[in-house]
Amino acid sequence: MSSIKPATPKGTRDFGPEQSARRAYIIDTIKGIFKKYGFQQLETPAMENLSTLTGKYGDEGDQLLFKILNSGDFLAKAPEDQKTTSGQLLPHISEKGLRYDLTVPFARYVVSHQHEITFPFKRFQIQPVWRADRPQKGRYREFYQCDADIIGTQSIWNEVELSFLIHDVFAFLKLTDFSLKVNHRAILNALAAYCGLAGKEIAFCVELDKLDKTSEEQVTEALLKIGGKTQAIEETMRFLKASLSLEEKLERLETVYGLSNQDMRSYFDLLVQTGRKLNVDFDLSLARGLTYYTGMVFEVKPTSVQMGSICGGGRYDNLTGVFGLPGVSGVGISFGLDRMYDVLDELQLFPAELTQSVDVLIVHFDEMCFKHGVGLVDNLRAEGIAADIFPESVKIQKQFNYANKINARHTLVIGSDEMKTKTYNFKNMKTGNQELHSLDEILKLLRTK
Repeated sequence: MSSIKPATPKGTRDFGPEQSARRAYIIDTIKGIFKKYGFQQLETPAMENLSTLTGKYGDEGDQLLFKILNSGDFLAKAPEDQKTTSGQLLPHISEKGLRYDLTVPFARYVVSHQHEITFPFKRFQIQPVWRADRPQKGRYREFYQCDADIIGTQSIWNEVELSFLIHDVFAFLKLTDFSLKVNHRAILNALAAYCGLAGKEIAFCVELDKLDKTSEEQVTEALLKIGGKTQAIEETMRFLKASLSLEEKLERLETVYGLSNQDMRSYFDLLVQTGRKLNVDFDLSLARGLTYYTGMVFEVKPTSVQMGSICGGGRYDNLTGVFGLPGVSGVGISFGLDRMYDVLDELQLFPAELTQSVDVLIVHFDEMCFKHGVGLVDNLRAEGIAADIFPESVKIQKQFNYANKINARHTLVIGSDEMKTKTYNFKNMKTGNQELHSLDEILKLLRTK
């Protein structure tokens, strides 16, 4: 039998101890701040019914759904005249798919449990999602999202609060080089109408969202192809590029595009009133293309690393409506764990101590010393100390080499004299400093540190 090459599916990855520790550091940071802001944890299944997922992400999003084959002989009940047409066969082949994001499953959950929920409901969710995308740097087929949503209230304070939360997360992670951009879907709709693309707002947003990836000329050409007016598009492009103050942008939107946007005024007014100085850019070209956003939209990108969005979100006024509960407004953001990892890694922002495995590794000279150490390791663990003992009686140098490789903070050496006196050579593996101490003294030192 030929051997099988061990490999992960394209767009997925293994995570070793160091990577896992770093990922846990990001997750724990985000989770702690979510809880500080009053969000409650929620989990949903990895798979959803396709009827739940399709039609929520636009045509491009639907193409990226991972569909799951029905179990058993799924073609047995299919009509003979449909067995050669994949589109007609889909319900017979697949009724479920892997979740594309965490927001749509959350909306489904809210409707399913509406009588158990107290509104406004603040939930956070940290789980993997799957997209059949083309893998590249910062883009994977399996990746984690860290979501926070507030549903059941239209207050613009929620958008302000989420802006604070975003800054708190990155401040804790010491990631200061980032840009938080905000915009509003009503603004994008007004721009689209002015350009002659009323009714084609989603297509307009999809093309506008490419401004940071392609040239202005290419975006203009694409908008013309879908029916836009040349003069209006060119005028709008100049408006988007102009260096204007907040008030100038809002005034022009009102006088030229016929839009008075109270949400944006209230948002920036509240930011000023809180006294916190946040790095927020009112970017009129920001166009997150998902079909469910109806109000403000958010996007965060690092400025010192070449990377796409590491956090994004927005207001959705009727996402639950498709599940039979209309008129429930919500707003949420999502941190991309995998991209955040890549950014922190490139900028060397991970704390060094994350790679240290245990506080104490017990090393020993022979079998009798090993048996003595078994009781010590149990005592250390009972006191909340991360401790381990080398499981075999081998040369002491090999045990010290092992301690170095696993980044143990300290070693506790047991020999015949140590067993008699119950004082142990306690070594700091980073400084090389070593002293004789009793177990109680060692516990006191570790608690102090």
